[in-house]
Amino acid sequence: MLLRDDLLPWQELNVTAFLTSGVATSEPGLVGEPYVDADATEYLPMLRQPVLVLAGDAELLATARAKAIGRGIATAIYTRELFSTGHDAANRAAVAAVGSADLDLVGIALRGPKNAVDKVVKGARMHG
Repeated sequence: MLLRDDLLPWQELNVTAFLTSGVATSEPGLVGEPYVDADATEYLPMLRQPVLVLAGDAELLATARAKAIGRGIATAIYTRELFSTGHDAANRAAVAAVGSADLDLVGIALRGPKNAVDKVVKGARMHG
C-alpha cells in the first residue's frame, strides 16, 4: 500500500482501511479462517499476509499506478475526491469522472509478486 505523504492522520487511516478491503476481496483465499478465543467467542477473519504501508508524494503515486496497470498488477485506488462523497455509488462516480492520468491519488494498494510490486513502488519509504 502506498499513501500520499501529506495526508492528515484520519485520512491515512481511512484510505488504508478502504484500500485493504480492495485487496482482501480481490482473490479467494487471501482471507484466513475466523479467530476463536478460549471462551469460544468467534471473531472475523483477517488477511493471511502482512500489509506494508509506504509513503510517497503525488508524483510517485501516479507513476506507481501507471506502472502497476501497465504490468497487470491488481490495483486499488483512493482519490482525494472520495473524502467528500457519501456512499459507494458516489465513490465510483467520482473516479469515473476523471481520466487515469488526472486522478488525484492519495493512496493505492497493489497485490502481486513481491519483486514486481517492489519495482513499482521504488522510491517510496516506510510510512512513519
